[in-house]
Amino acid sequence: SSNLIFNPILTLLYSNADPCTARGCKWKRNRNGLVYVPYVIANQYSPDEIQVIKRGLQSFTEVSCIRFVPHEGQRHFLHIQSDSGCYSYLGRQGGGQVVSLQRPGCVHHYIVQHELLHALGFHHEQNRSDRDKHIKILFENIIPQQEHNFMKRKTNNLATPYDYNSVMHYSRYAFSRNNEPTMVPIPDSNAVIGEARNMSPNDILRINRLYCGINTYLGPVA
Repeated sequence: SSNLIFNPILTLLYSNADPCTARGCKWKRNRNGLVYVPYVIANQYSPDEIQVIKRGLQSFTEVSCIRFVPHEGQRHFLHIQSDSGCYSYLGRQGGGQVVSLQRPGCVHHYIVQHELLHALGFHHEQNRSDRDKHIKILFENIIPQQEHNFMKRKTNNLATPYDYNSVMHYSRYAFSRNNEPTMVPIPDSNAVIGEARNMSPNDILRINRLYCGINTYLGPVA
C-alpha cells in the first residue's frame, strides 16, 4: 500500500500514529527536547497564502515540542508546494518530501495542520484500528478509486479516544459518489464529524505523547 496520503482538492478534509513511527519514519528529537522539522515553501504562493501556511506551521510550536524551521541544508525536510490536490507522505520519508497544498483550495489553516500531521506520521481518524466501534463506513457510497482512504490500519492510538472532532477526521460525505454519506457515527448517527477547523486537544495530546515525552495537554500556551 502506498505511503502517500491524498486528499483531493475541494473535498472537506478531515489520527493516529502509523507503526512506522517505531521503525524510523519519526522525526528525531534533539537533545534539548525539541523536534526540528525543516521546511521549504515553494515560490508559488501569494503573500497572504504564505501567511496562512506559516501560521499553520507556527501552531505546532504553541502546543508541542515540534518546531518547523526554515530549511538550511538539512538532509530531511518538507517541500511545501502547490501540486495536484492536498496530500502528504506519512511520516519522515528521507530527503526532501513533498507536502502539497494546491492553490486555490488547500491553503486553509486546518488543511495545513492536517497535512503536517500526516508528515509527522499520523493517519486519518477513520483509519484507526478501533474505528469500527465508532463509525460505520458505507463503501457502497464511496468513489471506488478513493476506498483506500477508508481502509482500517494497524495504528498506535497512543491511549487516546476516537475523536470525531480531530482535524484528521473526514466529513460525513467525503469522497461520496452519489451525495449519500460515506460514514455514519455509531451509536449516535447524528453526531457531528469531520468539521474541525483546528487541531483538537486529542490531536495535540497525540503529538505530545509520540514526540515530546509528555502525557498531558495543558491547553494552548499563552
